[in-house]
Amino acid sequence: MLLDYHIHALAHGEYDYSESWLRLFAENARRKRLAEIGFSEHDEYLPRIKPDKLKRLQEDFPELKIRMGLEVDYHPGREKEIQQMLVNSNIDYDYIIGSVHFIDGWGFDHPDFKAQFATQDIDDIYADYFSLVNQAVNSRLFDVVGHLDLIKIWGHRPVKKSILAYVEPVLNSIKAAGMVVEINSSGLRKAVGEIYPSRQILELMLALNIPITLGSDAHHPSQLGEGLEEATGLAQGVGYRQLVTFSGRRRQLVKI
Repeated sequence: MLLDYHIHALAHGEYDYSESWLRLFAENARRKRLAEIGFSEHDEYLPRIKPDKLKRLQEDFPELKIRMGLEVDYHPGREKEIQQMLVNSNIDYDYIIGSVHFIDGWGFDHPDFKAQFATQDIDDIYADYFSLVNQAVNSRLFDVVGHLDLIKIWGHRPVKKSILAYVEPVLNSIKAAGMVVEINSSGLRKAVGEIYPSRQILELMLALNIPITLGSDAHHPSQLGEGLEEATGLAQGVGYRQLVTFSGRRRQLVKI
């Protein structure tokens, strides 16, 4: 079973949330024989989301389950704002993805700011990043952890410690919070050329019985479903046999 729960129809604000545009995503999902897709815009574009358009899209594609998600940027101290945002939006979300894209205001995954990696100790960067992810998990505001090891996006790796030294405390928090981790295939399109999270992390996740779901992080219809077969193969190779699907922020396990 293939699904794609990480889709940005608005991308970074450059596209319209029109029925004709949304339809291109659904048509590509049909061609790729996906069972479910989930639109999860960045929360900064929340005012532009129109749930009624997804309802009409669902009517036109009855064989495809279309879910409503949201990807929320976590920053320390933003917890109450996020909680109020989710309540006040009056949208019946199926799942909420929590992600970290900034370290003290530094957008580390943006090409314009990647040079800053050369000005800091890489292990300090890893420690700061995973500390933020841990705080996001412990906020208990989210259902899914987005692209868990995104910090490797440009290929930088910790030197002083194993990656697991930074990740394991976060995984223990994820386990305690009952959260899901997405296998995000977008890393295959990035400089690192690797799925998020890595096989090494997935092996530890399996040992902790942390459930998974799938996402391509598509910002264009052509990217929908991209790399999901590789992501599924990685999951199965590690030993996963089930994925999580969501409806109304309740999860269900299905066979891969």
